[in-house]
Amino acid sequence: HVQLVESGGGSVQTGGSLTLSCAASTDTYDNYCVTWFRQAPGKEREGVAGIDGDGRTRYADSVKGRFTISKDAAKNILYLEMNSLQPEDTAMYYCAARFIFCPGGNIATWTSSDFGFWGQGTQVTVS
Repeated sequence: HVQLVESGGGSVQTGGSLTLSCAASTDTYDNYCVTWFRQAPGKEREGVAGIDGDGRTRYADSVKGRFTISKDAAKNILYLEMNSLQPEDTAMYYCAARFIFCPGGNIATWTSSDFGFWGQGTQVTVS
């Protein structure tokens, strides 16, 4: 069983930056696909950025060039560096994990049911 704890959310002005962190309870990041999802009020949860155990990354089109996903496997911490934040980035951000490989296809098609382990979320508000 993997436990995930997000941190780093907050309120920023348009154009600002935040870095989210996701700490795992076990040696997770070498053997799991880990993905940041977000959910805005009234909208479906969407995949934002994912990283395989081998370091391959995927990004939603809406965040390419602005967000960077990375991991420190030795510390079991996943990061999401977010730059040039826009009001439409406002959402609850969740860290999610699944064993070994990320789902196929575009990250926009990944769903909550593709991932078995979730954190509690951290709020990001851009105004």
